[in-house]
Amino acid sequence: MNWRLIFQLSLFGLAMAFATVYWIPSRIEPFFWLVIFIFCAYQIATKCSGHYFLNGFMVSIFNCVWITGVHIFLYHTYRANHPEMDSMTSRMPMPNHPRLFMLLVGPLFGISFGIVLGLFSSVASRLVRKKAI
Repeated sequence: MNWRLIFQLSLFGLAMAFATVYWIPSRIEPFFWLVIFIFCAYQIATKCSGHYFLNGFMVSIFNCVWITGVHIFLYHTYRANHPEMDSMTSRMPMPNHPRLFMLLVGPLFGISFGIVLGLFSSVASRLVRKKAI
């Protein structure tokens, strides 16, 4: 496991956490994540010597901590900049406790996207030529 690389790549998650609160609308957010996932998978494939899936998975787990924390801390700003959140949270369990709901659901997203990034990293490791050391 390359913990330094995992932490460094997870900083994209921290940047996206703030960017999604203030600037990036929900409808285009997936395109940003696709670019980030491709970049992270490439970096993992070229800089790690094994455990590609696990390294990718852990990047997303770190991301979920950053994103969930920032979105909970800046919830009112996030909600003000994303009016569609009101209609979504009113239909979800615990509509009166959206921060608690985010805290419970955030890790599920982290695991789900961790599987995706882990698969991207595994595939990238088979496609990318390693640099000679």
